Amino acid sequence: MMKSWMLAACVAVLPSLTYAGPIERACLQSDRAAASRALCACIQGVADASLRRNEQRRTAQFFADPQLAQDTRQSNRTSDERLWQRWRDFASLAERRCG
Repeated sequence: MMKSWMLAACVAVLPSLTYAGPIERACLQSDRAAASRALCACIQGVADASLRRNEQRRTAQFFADPQLAQDTRQSNRTSDERLWQRWRDFASLAERRCG
């Protein structure tokens, strides 16, 4: 009986682990001490509401490669300028909502 209960619990949790979005995965894999499953899920929720999926995939790389964020911020390309503005808006909102 205990084995079947444990199996059911694992199966119930598995979809939430595999469904993590790109921002949540990057957050969880980062070396930041404050990164917790709850915080990263909150940040992903804000990302889902404010960034397109392709923007999430691109900006998730900022967690592992801060130089990429800096290069995007300093870029003269219009698309990078728009992305950076959306990233800043997302970051401000995530900070307010998620702490």
